[in-house]
Amino acid sequence: MSVFEELRNGKSFDIRNEQYQKEVHGEIDRDDHYCHLINMTDPAKKQNLKDLENEMFHGQMKDGTYFTPPFHVDCANRVNLGKNVYANHSLTMMSVGTITIDDGVMMGPGVGFYTVNHEPKNIRVIKTGEIHIKKNAWIGARVSILPGVTIGENSIIGTGAVVTKDIPDNCIAVGTPAKVIKQLN
Repeated sequence: MSVFEELRNGKSFDIRNEQYQKEVHGEIDRDDHYCHLINMTDPAKKQNLKDLENEMFHGQMKDGTYFTPPFHVDCANRVNLGKNVYANHSLTMMSVGTITIDDGVMMGPGVGFYTVNHEPKNIRVIKTGEIHIKKNAWIGARVSILPGVTIGENSIIGTGAVVTKDIPDNCIAVGTPAKVIKQLN
């Protein structure tokens, strides 16, 4: 079983572990390279950007899915993308713990997904929690989504929110930590 699957199944890992170094840091190095190339590409060369993004995300950038550079993703092999997903500039995905973004999701500038947490007594030991953004959710500018969170279908997360717990379908949530303030019809 890969380190990624073991993390997804709840195992903690010391980041100095040889297997972790090989698998996870190998993917991080690969994605750092792609992020650099994408972020340095002339925005007028849309086809070049799409080709590089598809290489990085293993062919998932199709059917209207597009990320506006610059962005940073550390483990693109742990990102699952639906159709018509849009991310504005400055997206950050710390995705070693897996991120799934369903069809039609929109993200404002500066959104951050953080699937990794550290043990307080030994900060070299990490644990992950999968993030799932369900269909047609709208994530406002500068929202931070923490490990293990699911954002419900059609829900809206207000600008600057820090989402620490699941948000149900058809809701508006705002604040730090994010709280549901309205149910949508």
